[in-house]
Amino acid sequence: MLTGILAGLAAGALWGLVFVAPRMAAGFASVDLTAGRFVAYGAMAVGMLLWGLRPGTRPAVRWPTARQAGAALGLSVLGFTGYYLLLVLAIRDAGVEVPALIIGTIPIWVMLLGKPKGLRWAALVPGLALTLAGLALMAFAPHGEGGSPAAGGGAYWWRGIGIVLVALVFWTAFAILNSAWVQRHPEVGATQWANWLGVATGLGGLLLWGVKGSPLAELAAQPGFGAFVLVCLAIGLGATWLATILWNVASQRLSASLCGQLIVSETLFALVYSFAWDGHWPAPAQWAACAMFTLGILATIQAHR
Repeated sequence: MLTGILAGLAAGALWGLVFVAPRMAAGFASVDLTAGRFVAYGAMAVGMLLWGLRPGTRPAVRWPTARQAGAALGLSVLGFTGYYLLLVLAIRDAGVEVPALIIGTIPIWVMLLGKPKGLRWAALVPGLALTLAGLALMAFAPHGEGGSPAAGGGAYWWRGIGIVLVALVFWTAFAILNSAWVQRHPEVGATQWANWLGVATGLGGLLLWGVKGSPLAELAAQPGFGAFVLVCLAIGLGATWLATILWNVASQRLSASLCGQLIVSETLFALVYSFAWDGHWPAPAQWAACAMFTLGILATIQAHR
């Protein structure tokens, strides 16, 4: 259980990077950033699969059946290409902090929908209440200049809120379905499943770039192209490939409801990274919200023991 919890928290820390990535690669289209991230993930996954086939070693690669490949493709849309494109578009319109807070409700939905049969609803109440209290504190706390550029509630801001709600549905479905899949297939290792998802996600990233992305020559001519490539590599390899392995480890060892609560760590780290990028300290209410989130995680862990 401890291994699963640590893996889930580490995945959250890596996922938090995706909330500041669009600002680190400002000036580049959302589609290009999304495609770049997932092409990097796919390239890493293919490289790892080929490494397992190198001469002189026992074959360590297990290829998916048609049904498993279909599951990887569908989950890659829910949890990666479709979800992240929606998130990047939402951050473009509504800033970082409000989408981060909305995505922060994913643990609540996953806890409610993924509760183990033997766990009493009352046992989840403390964790749910603390998480909701933290979200309420964050919602009413003053935001930094990078948090909500359209704080007046303009049309673009509301469009961003609508988009991030769809992203929330995508990732909630991914968390529950992915957890069910890895628990039904213990013969598929966490890294192996991450690589299968990576190949499917990489293909989706290439398709997205081919249909809606900018030509490579045009991208290379833009100022800051080097930083754009580094951001794509960082979130493709760290916040996607490695984070997916860690999340699969957590999903194999923990119930969906406990995994759901650990997603709160993504919100915590996203807020920390956002404040660091803006160069200002959180307000007292935001500190209190972070404390509520942390206590909520601890209460849910206790409930699942």
